[in-house]
Amino acid sequence: MAKLIKNRAFVENDKWHRVADDQPVNEYSIITLERWNTEHHDLQRFASAGKLGLWLSSEQTIEQFEGVFRNFGVIAIDFPKFTDGRGYSAARLLRERLEYSGEIRATGDVLIDQLFFMQRVGFDAFELRDDQDEAEALKAFTTFSNPYQGDVADQRPLFRRQARG
Repeated sequence: MAKLIKNRAFVENDKWHRVADDQPVNEYSIITLERWNTEHHDLQRFASAGKLGLWLSSEQTIEQFEGVFRNFGVIAIDFPKFTDGRGYSAARLLRERLEYSGEIRATGDVLIDQLFFMQRVGFDAFELRDDQDEAEALKAFTTFSNPYQGDVADQRPLFRRQARG
């Protein structure tokens, strides 16, 4: 089972769980977009209560779920390999363009080296690959103390953040 980080701490018992398309859905299930598209009438009761999550593959774009994303308490974005950067774009667009305020979770091939950058684009939960060191993972959030570029939390570049007056 993947090691989950939320709020820069490891979580032992997470209420959210991913379900396959042929498994029953209950509270705090994370489902695929395809399942939502075919069963949304039956699943709306969980979504309305904030107790349904959405799992996105790297091939899916925010345009495919732009009209329904607010139905989900968590959006899990899959990284099939650590070199696939499409999830970064999806998270940033969710936060900035769509103003999604729920949890955005990185899943799949998530490495320690990515954590600092993932948080900057809007991820706030991270399912680490099993072989990643927990102590090193928590240090990764402070890899850089003062980045030059803005991020989703503060879009001002460094020179604007340091400007006086």
